[in-house]
Amino acid sequence: MSVPTATLAPSFLSDRINAMQESQTIAMAKKARELAAQGIDVINLSFGEPDFETPQYIRDAAKVAMDEGYTKYTPVPGYLDLRQAIVEKLHRENQLEYKAENIVVSTGAKQALANAVMSLINAGDEVIVFAPYWVSYEEMVKLAEGTSVTLMGALENDYKVTAAQLEAAITPRTKLIMYSSPCNPTGSVFSRAELGEIAAVVARNPQLHVIADEIYEYINFVGEHVSLAQFAEIKEQVITINGFSKGYAMTGWRVGYMAARKEIAAACEKMQSQITSGTCSVAQRAALAALQGGRTSADEMVAAYRRRRDLVLTQVRDIPGFKTPTPSGAFYIFPDVSAYFGRTTPAGDTLATASDLALFLLNDAHVAAVTGEAFGAPNCIRFSTAAADEKLREAFVRIKASLEKLG
Repeated sequence: MSVPTATLAPSFLSDRINAMQESQTIAMAKKARELAAQGIDVINLSFGEPDFETPQYIRDAAKVAMDEGYTKYTPVPGYLDLRQAIVEKLHRENQLEYKAENIVVSTGAKQALANAVMSLINAGDEVIVFAPYWVSYEEMVKLAEGTSVTLMGALENDYKVTAAQLEAAITPRTKLIMYSSPCNPTGSVFSRAELGEIAAVVARNPQLHVIADEIYEYINFVGEHVSLAQFAEIKEQVITINGFSKGYAMTGWRVGYMAARKEIAAACEKMQSQITSGTCSVAQRAALAALQGGRTSADEMVAAYRRRRDLVLTQVRDIPGFKTPTPSGAFYIFPDVSAYFGRTTPAGDTLATASDLALFLLNDAHVAAVTGEAFGAPNCIRFSTAAADEKLREAFVRIKASLEKLG
């Protein structure tokens, strides 16, 4: 006899899932959609998704793939020709030497990250997470029963963690470091010199591994993208994560990959084999076409992102109390908004946190953004600039008007 759902206690769910938090980016996007469904004109700057269509040549390759019979199960680590194309890309663009056996293609870069964390971390292991960080890092560590150790980069240093901070945080229990560059949510980009100093710390601690999340590699406004694995003395300690969602506007295709030494790649393949197995066949053929087609479409999108960044910065710097450095990459701005904490809304509510302010802006300005608390930076709010110029202009006009209503 089945038990009615309403009579089940919360404990019927695992401690693992009860401990996890819902993605705040997804949660805010959901609230924005709910308001939009009521007929309200909401400008959604909460989601980290390019507003461009996947380039036509990539879509055409997917259609051809279906006609050619690419509709069956795929090898767990990905089609060999795709992995070989990734090897060639890493050699050509990142000066990294790998073989196909070092590459695992996954259902999005998020799965590649999760595979690596789950394959490396035991209960109680410490994982140093550079903050502000992408929302899922800490939840992945939690899922693996590890302990996150958050290092916060200073706003004055473009939110970038220093090598000195890293060295001071390492303990005998530290096993892994996680960071992104270009960074989600800040847009910060580590320079060659800064990564060289970090590499020197890692080299002195051979028990450590580093997950270098490079998913925003192509959306870079400073010219040079540096991969941590380029530092030869620590290459075997580095797991490079990348994918196609941002640079090629292929979010829904769900194709990511990792490059790591053979033992780690094999472990991640084993993990993936028991969860999803191989990535979608048609999506992989599209990803192969993306690599073969070069970076022209990506560079065109980056030019638009740079223009939008500059547009938004001009408006944000006209808003009293918003403090933000100039993002060097990605498509976000991440202002410190703590000057508004303690202010009161027209309804008499006190804004105590960035979450309160983000919710006020959603309900009053009808602009959706994500609280910095989700990124380990409780004084900030993340705004995506992956939207049309006119939407961005209107959004920050609304935001400024709403903030002027606060007491």
